[in-house]
Amino acid sequence: MKVLVACEESQTVCKAFRERGHEAYSCDIQEPSGGHPEWHILGDALKAIDGGQIVTMDGKAHDVGKWDLLIAHPPCTHLAVSGMRWFSEGVKPLSLKYDAAAFFLKFAEAPIEHIAIENPVSIMSTLYRKPDQIINPWQYGHPEQKKTCLWLKNLSLLRETNNVYEYMMTLPEKERARIWLLGSGHEKERSKTFFGIAKAMAEQWGNL
Repeated sequence: MKVLVACEESQTVCKAFRERGHEAYSCDIQEPSGGHPEWHILGDALKAIDGGQIVTMDGKAHDVGKWDLLIAHPPCTHLAVSGMRWFSEGVKPLSLKYDAAAFFLKFAEAPIEHIAIENPVSIMSTLYRKPDQIINPWQYGHPEQKKTCLWLKNLSLLRETNNVYEYMMTLPEKERARIWLLGSGHEKERSKTFFGIAKAMAEQWGNL
């Protein structure tokens, strides 16, 4: 399969699909921290979704034709429900929110048969539609809480693979809620996909 993982600098999802033999590429305006620039498209993900010939960071061109699967992680800074007070209080201009929403919708409208868009609980549930499902890391072997919404097109719901909820609840709150307690200035770490979730995506959506 030809897989585009948009807005991913960590390459966690990209590597999970590569491990299963798929031709997967990450794409972001940032250089990748995942260690594989040869699989990374440095630039605008909205251009990459068109497919055709793409160029990875090692300078090589690849003719991917039309993507089989798009997994997008659009920035949530101006979409997450937790930050909406900054708009209502006038701290942030409303244009930031609607620009971010339009960026999100470009992925939903992409001419690709199979699409998954990931975001935290956000205003897209009302501006667009409710997500098809909400998952947590503890369903995939990570004893942490982080609600993640998935909007799906022609994909099955992601099945949980290793439910560790009971174990997680024995941990101190600072451990199970680690991601949320990081606070501002840690957006990159907070946005990374957990390996267990990436692995489930590759295993379950890699056989379309």
